[in-house]
Amino acid sequence: MLLQALREEVCALHAELPRNNLVAWTSGNLSARDPVSNLVVIKPSGVRFEHLKPASMVVVDVDGNLVEGEYKPSSDTASHCYIYRHMPAVNGVAHTHSRYATAFAVVGRSIPCHTTAMGDEFGGEIPCGGFALIGGEEIGRVVVDTLRDSRSPACLLLNHGVFTVGESAEKAMKAAIMTEDNAAIMWLAYQLGQPHPLATADIDKLYDRYQNVYGQ
Repeated sequence: MLLQALREEVCALHAELPRNNLVAWTSGNLSARDPVSNLVVIKPSGVRFEHLKPASMVVVDVDGNLVEGEYKPSSDTASHCYIYRHMPAVNGVAHTHSRYATAFAVVGRSIPCHTTAMGDEFGGEIPCGGFALIGGEEIGRVVVDTLRDSRSPACLLLNHGVFTVGESAEKAMKAAIMTEDNAAIMWLAYQLGQPHPLATADIDKLYDRYQNVYGQ
């Protein structure tokens, strides 16, 4: 029953990718890990978002071996699983090629923390990691290395796009949406002039309030 609920959640969250203009055609993916069984539910490779159903989702073990599913899993499965194995607090991973954030990635530039919303969600800049080819664990290694000393749940990959993590799949998706929103704000700000920086102490206060006080 828990695995079926996770299939339904992952399928529903995939609809947020095109709804928030984070992907084109079949690019991008999301996964969730069940912390009890250590099984991972992930999008099938190359299936259009509007065709996805809970039964379409593929189940693999944390090493990426197929457990259930009629489709091949996402080509990013090995990297998702690498992240889960090396970041045990993470139970959700999202990957997008969203336009503004990917533009920063193409020039190898981190997204600086110049908005209160970024201070809240990311606790600083969204770092840009190095380049890695798709298909194996290499991207996962870059993500883990890039986020190791960061409070950010998101990072950019050089010439590629965005990876986000969270204690749930929903939180990973939220981080992906917030990454693109703030990347767009920063791109527009650069057209107007030099953005005004936030003080490190203020970023710390914003992050603490949002993470520990804000909400119900």
